[in-house]
Amino acid sequence: MKLTRLLAFLAFAPALLMAPACVSVKSMMKGPPSAAISTRLPALEILADQGPLAMNDGALPEDPLKLFQQECRVNLTEPTDTATFGYAKLVVKKVRTIRTGRGLQGLQVLTFLVPAVIGIPLEWYKTTLQAEVQVSDAAGNLLGSYVGNGTSAVKVAMYHGYSQTTAPRLADVIALRGAMAQIRPQLDTATARLRPLLLSGGTVENPTLPSSTVTGSR
Repeated sequence: MKLTRLLAFLAFAPALLMAPACVSVKSMMKGPPSAAISTRLPALEILADQGPLAMNDGALPEDPLKLFQQECRVNLTEPTDTATFGYAKLVVKKVRTIRTGRGLQGLQVLTFLVPAVIGIPLEWYKTTLQAEVQVSDAAGNLLGSYVGNGTSAVKVAMYHGYSQTTAPRLADVIALRGAMAQIRPQLDTATARLRPLLLSGGTVENPTLPSSTVTGSR
């Protein structure tokens, strides 16, 4: 009888591990913190290249562009509904995600997930990422490139963490935001040089508003 109950529980355990956690992901996917650079860049076409992130199991194809658009709108560029004066392109250069603590899952299953219920994580998704922001004038001439690195550690847990379906994406998003946070002060310093070059370079022909260009695919 005990063996039958154990086998039934083991069959049901994966569903528990995949069940949505109580912590909300939506709050983590909102815009970046307000930390505007001292003098904003003129309005730019916003581009994104997933690079190796396209091969990861976490971020969605649209996430890099969406996050970079938010960063530019909140912190980096002036608003516009007509002209843009160049391009800002986010390029993911390197990414690596590892899962740690998976050995605990076997022990948790054998104990009927009691440790998980009281808050012990099932595992962690840890992402390290390097991204680059390239700023070009309207003719496509590269004016500057700025590199940042980001890391994350997102736990999978019942009630006190994220599910196995959302944790990989969140790990990538947090690491990407960390990289952009490192790039922001570099752009702040470079604005005095970039702004006159962008304005003197004229406007982009046939601008797309809102900017919505992403390259790379899964």
